Amino acid sequence: MPVNRRFLLAHRPDGTPVPQDFSFVEQPVPAPPAGGFVVRNCYASLDPAQRGWMDDAPSYMPPIPLGDPVRASTVGVVAASDSPDFAVGDWVVGLNALEDYSVNESGGFTMKVDPSLVDSPSRFLSAMGAVGLTAYFGLTDVAKPKPGETLLVSGAAGAVGSAVGQIGKIMGARVIGIAGGAEKCRRLIDDYGFDVAIDYKGKSVDQLAAEIRHAAPNGADVVFENVGGDVFDAELMNLAKRARIVLCGLISEYNSPTKIGVRNLWQVLAQQATLYGYLIMDYAPRFGEGGAVMAEWMAQGRLRIDEDVQDGLENAYPAFMRLFSGANTGKLVLKISDGL
Repeated sequence: MPVNRRFLLAHRPDGTPVPQDFSFVEQPVPAPPAGGFVVRNCYASLDPAQRGWMDDAPSYMPPIPLGDPVRASTVGVVAASDSPDFAVGDWVVGLNALEDYSVNESGGFTMKVDPSLVDSPSRFLSAMGAVGLTAYFGLTDVAKPKPGETLLVSGAAGAVGSAVGQIGKIMGARVIGIAGGAEKCRRLIDDYGFDVAIDYKGKSVDQLAAEIRHAAPNGADVVFENVGGDVFDAELMNLAKRARIVLCGLISEYNSPTKIGVRNLWQVLAQQATLYGYLIMDYAPRFGEGGAVMAEWMAQGRLRIDEDVQDGLENAYPAFMRLFSGANTGKLVLKISDGL
């Protein structure tokens, strides 16, 4: 008889999460609520934002309650339904959790998807999901780089950063990426078509700032920020006049008990720059529009979106921690099942 395996948040992490912060339980498969439905999760997205949701701190989403499964975007199949809008067997994508079966109430944000349009349903969590669309709307709607402008991307070898750089090239920008290690920098050039790759590892803020200045002597017109901390400080010392900074993430801060912060924020004032706090959730009504463009670019060979698919809900903790060691080699996805 099927059971619902669930990866629960047992304790609030103090700094870097440890296995004892979570528990793995088996519970009965839930029934659909009145007007709702139950999704059999097949793939779950693993993202740095999930670390922030584990803290009891103000954010754009409420903290994950202790004893609840870790929140995650998933793609899966409707397993049971009391909804006139969702039938058993429908493929859907939505915000659920790291568990086999998730209950969806009526009136939620879950959307139907067509798996025949992609080579794997996991694409709805990467190229055509929140990660790919974070890059797409962050550039096309927020930063709007002009042909010939310089785009500087931190966390450039990550799932969002690598897509940002490629879309920047499609839009005609000169793209500089910052990543950790020689192999990731090689991928930026060879796999994703960046113009310049800068390795931040083992460098002080001043050293990193000098390398950025050498690559962009006139400063960066657009900064797409995913890292924060020292990397962001070095970037701030290399802004062009009236630069646009898209603040998408601060992964260097998420496991820090005492937040690092930035010391060179005054450069935003000095260069009359714009700092924009960017959340993809604002663009949910336009996901279909952006997804269609991303799919077209991929079909044309203009866009490459790599996935790092880890297998098994029981491996949720080590898979999640790949985000913070730099071990993932693309959009990190956890495979939970093959479907019904």
